[in-house]
Amino acid sequence: MLVTPGDAARTATAGSPAGSDAPAGRLPSLTGLRWIAALLVFGFHVGTMRIIAEPEYQSVVSKVFSLGLSGVEFFFILSGFVLVWSARPGERRWTFWRRRFAKIWPNHAVLWALALLVALWFADPVRLGVAVENLLLLQAWDFRAGHFYSVNNVSWSLSCEFFFYLCLPLALPLVRRARPWLLWAVVVAVPLLILALWPAQLLVPEESRWWFTQVFPLTRSLEFWMGVAAAELMRRGRWRGPRLPLASLLFVAVWVVAAGWIRAEFWAALLAAAYVLVITAAADADVRNLRSPWRSRPMVWLGEVSFAFYLVHVLVMTTVLRLTGDWGVGLPGWWGPAVALGFLVLNLALAGLLHRWVETPMMRRLGPRRPRPPAATAAARVEPGAAGPDPEAAAGPAGAGGSPVVPRPRRSTEDGSVHAGDQPGDDAGGADGRQVYADSR
Repeated sequence: MLVTPGDAARTATAGSPAGSDAPAGRLPSLTGLRWIAALLVFGFHVGTMRIIAEPEYQSVVSKVFSLGLSGVEFFFILSGFVLVWSARPGERRWTFWRRRFAKIWPNHAVLWALALLVALWFADPVRLGVAVENLLLLQAWDFRAGHFYSVNNVSWSLSCEFFFYLCLPLALPLVRRARPWLLWAVVVAVPLLILALWPAQLLVPEESRWWFTQVFPLTRSLEFWMGVAAAELMRRGRWRGPRLPLASLLFVAVWVVAAGWIRAEFWAALLAAAYVLVITAAADADVRNLRSPWRSRPMVWLGEVSFAFYLVHVLVMTTVLRLTGDWGVGLPGWWGPAVALGFLVLNLALAGLLHRWVETPMMRRLGPRRPRPPAATAAARVEPGAAGPDPEAAAGPAGAGGSPVVPRPRRSTEDGSVHAGDQPGDDAGGADGRQVYADSR
């Protein structure tokens, strides 16, 4: 049978934002938007876990967050966009891969270990092969039940992201040389290909159809390449799309119409188009220094911790509900909404700690060091009043002939990377939210 909305309800822990690098052009609005996507995934899981027993309250959560799982789609598109936007000319592949590993793997390893400890506490069976597969971020390739949603089950999206990271440096030279019409063809074709997955899944054994449409890295890479093509078009000044206010209104309209009247098989395709419009419009607002509600300090901070928030939220909620005996039962009356809000605050606090004490320091320790300038450059002196050369600004995106298209930042983080939560994961800001906000004003 086809995958249906009922299948989504039965996969309560399927959602996932993954980790990504921030655009070198300082796009803090994308960091803020990442929090909105993470919140949608959180709301989806609150509904599918049946934390709220009161039917009236539960129905509200289900209606508002019925499409919340698509927050993962947002992160995949954003990841492709940001990584192309921030790609550094001449950067070695190994340097890129090392930086991406330093971004996503330490948080993943910590949650992997905690999830195994929880499993041991509850005497849940743990298979060594499954645990190792998950630790190595290979689980999304394994279609067998109990494998792709294993250990800290939301980490399946990191498995997809890891595959995207491996592919991008190999494909980027081709992307840079691609003609604009081909890039536009990718942007237009991806929603159609996503739509085609519904009949295509009939070619897959019934028990693997959810995995094929929702988890399989090759399938989910469609969204990533859509973001890649959109970023390259915008980098060249060839993107044509609405400004942020109109793009936001279009997204809300698509969300409401899809949730209320559109069949489930059209959701992902419609939302992919809506998401790419919002992402490009938010990036354009930052580049042009236009008004944006998503780059305030609180929104930037929330976006920066959203990767950690995503990784902890399902494990925390299931563990607490199992300890209290409320797992699968729900809490009556106002207790349900109150506990859901409590989970939101608790997960945010834990995400802040994880971001502060694991994610940020490990990116500095494991990531590549920023290269030192040659001695001749270091010894050079700039005459008073002269505008000295800015290597980072000079390395900004260029169109045909190498002429700059958009401004680049003058500062980067300690390890030489500019990040915003690539998940999806540092996709659009810096390690310090205050600095990102100051740079964006």
